[in-house]
Amino acid sequence: MTESFADEYPEAAPYIQKAVDEHGEDWVLENYYEQLYPLGQMMAMPEKEELPFYDADEHETMTEEERVEMYQAWAEYRENLRTGTKPGE
Repeated sequence: MTESFADEYPEAAPYIQKAVDEHGEDWVLENYYEQLYPLGQMMAMPEKEELPFYDADEHETMTEEERVEMYQAWAEYRENLRTGTKPGE
């Protein structure tokens, strides 16, 4: 991680670095919104495009609309687990 990135996101940078060390940069980029970005509930998390190893020419990212749709689906899933119901019941 670059020093400026770690300075800007002092809480998130160690988690991101650990994920890179364990799984590699490609895994982090591929799973960022599912595995790391939810930490934003507890700390400031960068957008995927702000990661030091993100390259707009090589990688894709989710639009804001796609992220909202993903979080709504997760909320529905958690609610179904909590209530013991199936989708649509």
